[in-house]
Amino acid sequence: MANQQLKQVVVVGAGVIGLTTALKLQQKGGYQVTIIAEAFPSDPKTVKYTSHWAGAHHVSFEPRDTPKHKIDRDTFDVLWEMSAPSSATEGLFLRIPQEEHYYDERPEPSPLDHMPDFRYLPKDSLVPDAIGGVAFNTLTIDTPRYLNYLFAQFLSAGGLIDRASIQHLIQILEGGAKVFSTPKDAPKIEVDAIVVCAGLGARTLGGVDDKTVHPIRGQTILIRAPWIRFGRTLSKEDVWTYVIPRRSGDVIVGGTKVDNDWYPKARPETTIDILTRALAICPELAPPEIRAVRKPTIEDVVPIIIEEGCGFRPGRTGGLRLEVEWFEGRKDGAKVPVVYNYGHAGSGFQSSWGSAAIAVELLEKALAGTPA
Repeated sequence: MANQQLKQVVVVGAGVIGLTTALKLQQKGGYQVTIIAEAFPSDPKTVKYTSHWAGAHHVSFEPRDTPKHKIDRDTFDVLWEMSAPSSATEGLFLRIPQEEHYYDERPEPSPLDHMPDFRYLPKDSLVPDAIGGVAFNTLTIDTPRYLNYLFAQFLSAGGLIDRASIQHLIQILEGGAKVFSTPKDAPKIEVDAIVVCAGLGARTLGGVDDKTVHPIRGQTILIRAPWIRFGRTLSKEDVWTYVIPRRSGDVIVGGTKVDNDWYPKARPETTIDILTRALAICPELAPPEIRAVRKPTIEDVVPIIIEEGCGFRPGRTGGLRLEVEWFEGRKDGAKVPVVYNYGHAGSGFQSSWGSAAIAVELLEKALAGTPA
């Protein structure tokens, strides 16, 4: 199909949601997709690009029989297939046994009971003071490698990029898909649709200006501990303590979950708090030779720290936004559908493919019909 016959779609944002949505559009066929973003996966780590800082494992406590539960389950199915032994993408993932311990009452049946090898933990296997827990198999994602894989797949399938900081959607509607990178006299590439996957940027992006979007600051520690091949989490109210190993031998240890905290660097006192909590539920974080002779301490883990960091999960009051709005602004007077796919908070990776499928469905229905 010649390029002039393709529908021109701009995806705003190159985090895991933007990349996955762009790939999903390419898989459908019939679209020339351009991603416009300020940061891309191949860039050095920055607090402005949240996806690099994610753990990430697939553990969803979304209530059963809700749209979000299905989105997460659909995503798990895709990632589980991608992580299958001997698959081309196996190396991006690590399949692990996972334990979830908790101090509060949880509904039964568990929303996780569809996970492979699911079971309830016996009381004598719980971490101190926990009142319940579950175990199952899941996967973790080496997020920097996975993001660059998605990016490479997008480019190899003919995707285009434009590095820019967008002030307002009208810039794309009036100027076209490559407004920020083509000379003013170059032919304009009119857009047929826009998909906003701007994460936290939806708060200040003109035309969206969603003030219900807010940061949920998460601080983590990356350590080198290739002997860890299991995941363990303890949740108590809004305090999460988790251990997430990656295939590479690196392990993410966390964490925090603080609304409207914009501080962009790791706080030393928080690092100590995280290590204290993590060692209490997972003394295996310390090197085996130390554990063989004595109880490990924080000082035993410090030498294997690779980096400390933090990211701003894109939270949204009211949750995930998946809907269509029609905009004016093209010179020919045509209205353009804008699909919103943001507000994932801390579940971007675990809901990425499911929400991308819905966003693409919304876009195709909009292009097939007429604006209200």
